[in-house]
Amino acid sequence: MAILDFKSRVFLAPMAGITDMPLRRLTASCGEGNLISEMVAINALSRKNPKSYRIADVRNEPYPVTVQLVGSDSALFADAARLVEELGARSVDINMGCPVKKIVSNKSGSYLMKDMPLAAKIIKTVVAATSLKVSVKFRKGWDHNSVNAVEFAKMCEDCGASYLTIHGRTRSDLYSGKADWDCIAAVKAAVSVPVIGNGDVTSPQKAAEMIEYTGVDGVMIGRAALGNPWIIGQTHRYLEFGEKPRPIPLPLVKDALLTHIKGLIEYYGEKIALGLSRKYVCWYCKNLRDARKFRENYVRLDNFSDAVAEINRYFDGCAEQEE
Repeated sequence: MAILDFKSRVFLAPMAGITDMPLRRLTASCGEGNLISEMVAINALSRKNPKSYRIADVRNEPYPVTVQLVGSDSALFADAARLVEELGARSVDINMGCPVKKIVSNKSGSYLMKDMPLAAKIIKTVVAATSLKVSVKFRKGWDHNSVNAVEFAKMCEDCGASYLTIHGRTRSDLYSGKADWDCIAAVKAAVSVPVIGNGDVTSPQKAAEMIEYTGVDGVMIGRAALGNPWIIGQTHRYLEFGEKPRPIPLPLVKDALLTHIKGLIEYYGEKIALGLSRKYVCWYCKNLRDARKFRENYVRLDNFSDAVAEINRYFDGCAEQEE
């Protein structure tokens, strides 16, 4: 029987430009779950790029963080794996699923599903280079004419991967359409290592549904966590204790957003953080009244004192309307 060596069966998906340290810290404060870094380009690490090095350095975080690596050069992968072990990674995840054109054009991410010999070489090299557990995240296939997730999963297991994450869409699907849970179930049935299911897990109830339907050992949540740092902990508590999630009161939503922004300032500095905060503001006010007008007002602001005042004005106004 596959044993998932994590305290939780719920994973926050690695999302470039999103799952940075401020978001991980906020998510961890909202409940139990497994956290993964943004993907780190091994080529940039080899050039000692400061930004990439900082993403990979998780030594100052008090909770375990899996560091995800992306690239195509097996020797650079080995160097990167050794480095992230020194930088505090709990485990190493190899990105073989990213569908973004910039990544696949460098023969990285989901491109590697088209080149299984290279993918196998990379996995074997990383496993040999580090004492950490190594996982692989991949997709259903390159496109619907080349669905090879089961074959790919078996290869990953044979090469020494400790567990696998399968996203039930092809590279050509990007993030559209419905995730194929039958494919996820087929991968789970084909290997003996633990399997994490990814795709269309939008609530704790959906996570339980995926586990029941596919037999996976855990679930990964991506887009549903945007503006909702509670969903990881809620899903953990629902799966483990049957605790049904409750609506988050608006004052707590406002506090979480302000905490998130404070974390962005501490990590990036005010100039960068203000720009980054605009996308988060959009996610936190999703489905609230007059959200479009609030977003339009917020993106025009050029200093944080005005930004905080606007957040307080908007969320306090929404709360008053609910009373």
